[in-house]
Amino acid sequence: MKQHFHPHAPLRIFGISGLVTAVSLAAVAVFMGAGALGAALVLVAVELAFSFDNAVINAKVLARMSRFWQQMFLTVGVVLAIFGMRVVFPMLIVMVTAHLPWSTVLDLALHHPDEYAARLEAAHPAISAFGGSFLLMLALHFFMDDEKRVHWIAHIERPLKAAARWWLPAVITVTLVALFAVAVPERWTQIWQAGISGVLLFLAINLFTEWIGRTTRTLPGANHGGEDVSHTGWVALLLFGYLQILDASFSFDSVIGAFAITNDVILIAVGLGVGAIWVRSLTVYMVRRRLLSAYTYLEHGAHYAVLTLAAAMFVALVVEVPQVITGLVGIGLILSSIVASRQARLAK
Repeated sequence: MKQHFHPHAPLRIFGISGLVTAVSLAAVAVFMGAGALGAALVLVAVELAFSFDNAVINAKVLARMSRFWQQMFLTVGVVLAIFGMRVVFPMLIVMVTAHLPWSTVLDLALHHPDEYAARLEAAHPAISAFGGSFLLMLALHFFMDDEKRVHWIAHIERPLKAAARWWLPAVITVTLVALFAVAVPERWTQIWQAGISGVLLFLAINLFTEWIGRTTRTLPGANHGGEDVSHTGWVALLLFGYLQILDASFSFDSVIGAFAITNDVILIAVGLGVGAIWVRSLTVYMVRRRLLSAYTYLEHGAHYAVLTLAAAMFVALVVEVPQVITGLVGIGLILSSIVASRQARLAK
């Protein structure tokens, strides 16, 4: 029985996620009806489809943090993810883009969901440009790392590594932003400003994390033990903030897509929130089981999925991209990387 409650046991890691899911969905069924329950289940699936790659990428960062901060990621981090990103953030977008006071936006969200959804949809170009730019920078930074040693799809990844320059991801992304801004002249300013903001935010975060790496030995809470290094104190706090920003960047598409399923902000918060809890539990599971080490190409698959999502967000500025396609492609890439990892391990 003890093995089921070991810190690495699936029951220990996913138990709270399962309990929260059961209670949340039961409450939806009782207070909102069977139709709302069906919508909530679809929202959970949407969040999982769009955030699975997020779990893989977050796992690499979380592995550098102490057990305490991993628990913070599952508790405080989940609260921030659900209420911050999936409730407050969409309202802030409407407030800024529609130039409305917070009280008006809150009233729209609670009592006039159709108008609220329309206002949020009007902000879609800015959201897509910002999210697409940030995620493209994230993917290119991975593939154009001159210290990258492992390649999954070598004929793609080797040339990208050979072309690696610290400034090239930003140049590529800014060029794409300019091209899509020109393609949508009526939203040119909105797309350009949002896209450049995404690039600048990524560069700032990247510089910030590099600074963390350089100053790890001098900041309190930096312990060194080779591959088993775990950070506490200020270092872990900074990494925790970085994970919240990553979560936000991966959530843009699912938050916007949720309004195609329902305009009820409470139902959206429940559905996407339950999905977010499972994604975070999955991240911790991958860290505790060292799955990134066991599956060599899993991180590659996640970044290809990020690249696909970024491309979809840019293309969505011009033509509608079915979200189901983007989600299925992302999941397919990650599953393919798992299969390739297993084959490579068996071949050794």
